[in-house]
Amino acid sequence: MKQILVQLSQLALLLLLLLVACSVPTTTARNQRPGFLFTRTTGRCTPQYWGSRREAWPKMVPQTSTVSKVFGSRAYERYRSDLTLLEATVRNDEENAYPRLVKQASAALLNSYARKGYPYTAWEVKTLLIQALVSEKAAALQAQHFSAANEACH
Repeated sequence: MKQILVQLSQLALLLLLLLVACSVPTTTARNQRPGFLFTRTTGRCTPQYWGSRREAWPKMVPQTSTVSKVFGSRAYERYRSDLTLLEATVRNDEENAYPRLVKQASAALLNSYARKGYPYTAWEVKTLLIQALVSEKAAALQAQHFSAANEACH
């Protein structure tokens, strides 16, 4: 009987040590950055926000509107004819300047209708996208400008 009690106390001690060891954070765990969900851009004007459909889209540009119909014939030449604004806001192929441009321009257009004080009007967003289609360098630069406006917007 005494031997069973000794074994049980050893088992309890081992279990206690294991619980303590698991509850103390390691130095690498304390120095890690927050996970993916906490580092995403969550601003109310970003393409990610508009793509999440957390807010109703402006009536002037329904989610099913195509990029070519909203931005015109030059956009039709560059992008798929059936690419919708919703699809443009959730694109992940941003290694090229043109997809980045249409993603940021789509959010900028929505912001121009939905956010008072947004720095671009709808007409300016459409015009600037068409002008930026002349070269990859121009597209990358304009995408950066739209991105900055989208990030700064509230």
